[in-house]
Amino acid sequence: MRTAADRIRHAISFELLGLALIVPIGSWAFSMPVADIGIVGLVSATLATAWNYIYNLGFDHVLQRYTGTTLKTVGMRIFHAVLFEAGLLTILMPFIAWYLGISLWHAFVMDAAFAIFYMVYAFVFNWGYDRLFPLPEWQNKPEAGKI
Repeated sequence: MRTAADRIRHAISFELLGLALIVPIGSWAFSMPVADIGIVGLVSATLATAWNYIYNLGFDHVLQRYTGTTLKTVGMRIFHAVLFEAGLLTILMPFIAWYLGISLWHAFVMDAAFAIFYMVYAFVFNWGYDRLFPLPEWQNKPEAGKI
């Protein structure tokens, strides 16, 4: 199981790199000012950071309980990313609609596009993070590469 400090490093590095990517891409894709997408990005990143910590802690506890390890297969990583983004979509959509003065439907479309980006990003980031900072319990096990 990861330590609290490791989880904080994970969450902050995930959000900072994500913001550096999504603000210019979102501004361009939705033809909105960088400042507006930047504010949406910062608030979203703050909420997502809290959600990331809580979600990953809970997910790892459930995974440990049911499988005996926190090592994730490719299939489990996909499930992990999809479930994370579904929860975040529910949290962020009302804020995006309110701040940008757009309909809930437009906010949903925008948030869904961000979620698709972040789903792929989360999969790649988390896999890379686990390779850079492996847990000791994984040292004697081959990487879970099967679905």
